[in-house]
Amino acid sequence: MRVLAIDFGLKRTGLAVTDPAGIIASALDTVPSTELMTFLKRYTAKESVEGFVVGVPCNLDGTPTDVTANVRLFIAELKRQFPKQWVEAVDERFTSVIAQRTMLDSGIGRKARRDKGTVDRISATIMLQGWMDRHRR
Repeated sequence: MRVLAIDFGLKRTGLAVTDPAGIIASALDTVPSTELMTFLKRYTAKESVEGFVVGVPCNLDGTPTDVTANVRLFIAELKRQFPKQWVEAVDERFTSVIAQRTMLDSGIGRKARRDKGTVDRISATIMLQGWMDRHRR
C-alpha cells in the first residue's frame, strides 16, 4: 500500500508517493490547490493509499506561519473526505531549501529551478523520504 505526501500551498500543491512496497519516495505531481481533493479522489480510486503525510509549515522557532492555519483546515477536510486512511502532520521546515539545493546539485538548469511546481514536488518527496526513514528505525 502506498503513502502519499502532500506539500500544501495556497496556490499549488506538490505531491509525492511511495512505491507499493513502501521503499522509495517519488515525485508524483503538482496540482492547483483548488483541484487537490478531486485529484486525490481520482488517484485513490485507482491506487491503494494507506495514508497521507502532510507538511505543516513552521517558522524556525516552531511558531505557526501565515499558512499554517490553512494547512490545518486542509488536514481536517482530508480526514473528513478520506476516513479510511490515516493522516499524519509533519514538520516541513527546510524542505524547500533542500529541494532547491538538490536541484542545483543535480545540474537542473536555471529555468527548471525557477519552476515552483518542481520545487513543490521535490519538497514533497524529501518530506516523504524523511518520514519513511524515521518509521524504519
